[in-house]
Amino acid sequence: MGLSPELYGYLLSMGLREPDVLQQLREATEKEDMSVMRSAPEQGQFMAMLLRLTGAKRALEIGTYTGYATLWMALALPDDGEIVSCDVSEQWTALARQYWAIAGVDDKIHLHLRPAMETLHTLLAEGEQGRFDFVFIDADKINYQPYFEACIQLVRPGGLIVVDNVLWDGSVIDPANHDASTEAIRVFNQSLANDARVDICMLPVADGITLAQKR
Repeated sequence: MGLSPELYGYLLSMGLREPDVLQQLREATEKEDMSVMRSAPEQGQFMAMLLRLTGAKRALEIGTYTGYATLWMALALPDDGEIVSCDVSEQWTALARQYWAIAGVDDKIHLHLRPAMETLHTLLAEGEQGRFDFVFIDADKINYQPYFEACIQLVRPGGLIVVDNVLWDGSVIDPANHDASTEAIRVFNQSLANDARVDICMLPVADGITLAQKR
């Protein structure tokens, strides 16, 4: 956000190390009608570094789409790493599965095709509290708060929750914008700003991300 096309191009040319399979998936996703939903390449690379820095083995993803961010994470995880990924679209995730297989990481990714809250409730019922190292939330904005409330139970102390789209293309500060998603993000951001359960850092990466580390 806020970068000129020229400066953003420089950022990518100097700072992005995108494996070929990820570039191919990104380009395939850009042919889709909803390609705006794909995570930015520099954001995917950033999360991959966070996974390596934190020594994460188990990750949870809310919102798969075509699996671009999922693939960044899977490539960064160790051989015995695991991602539980939640989505509702068979069409979009079919493309994801194709490229996960090409990259040879499909065995690390467990995709659940049903409403994410159902999967989160199942994980909690199965005793998975505190067993995830890393969470990425990037799905319908209306449910950000309930997603976070479930994930704060599932992530271990010291684990990291990354929340996408927290600046929502600048709409969060537009007083004339009262659509449901914008209002939901505003409420979520305010709640997280005062949440004593986590340490937070909001960053202007891509569409805005917040890092929340569980205390």
